[in-house]
Amino acid sequence: MDNPVPNCFYRISVKALILNDEGKFLLTKEDNGLWELPGWGLDFWEKPQEGIIREINEEMGLKVMSIADNPSYFFTSTNLKKIHIANVLYKTTVENLDFTPSNECVELRFFTVEEAKKEQTYPNIQEFLKLYTI
Repeated sequence: MDNPVPNCFYRISVKALILNDEGKFLLTKEDNGLWELPGWGLDFWEKPQEGIIREINEEMGLKVMSIADNPSYFFTSTNLKKIHIANVLYKTTVENLDFTPSNECVELRFFTVEEAKKEQTYPNIQEFLKLYTI
């Protein structure tokens, strides 16, 4: 079956860039053992900030306190199925980290770039690690 999506199309993924006071970023561990930034696919007609709020609630049951108006990072990658993803990261704050576990979030942890490089992550995280600066 031919791919109905032209080669230049990307799935849009909105991600929360949640930082601690030391500039470490929050990753979530999924039940498959891979680490990922909070968030995922933007639904049709949804604003990026709405997508982040929805995803954080679905994945972790957390309350979002603020989301930046503009993205901090934009980069492309592929996912495990080799689908092309445009990753758009917005600085986000949450009320607390008392999350409700789900298959998309079994653990939360703040990382430095060097710490995250030692973990099993999705391909987009490898791309993010090349870009992230405090």
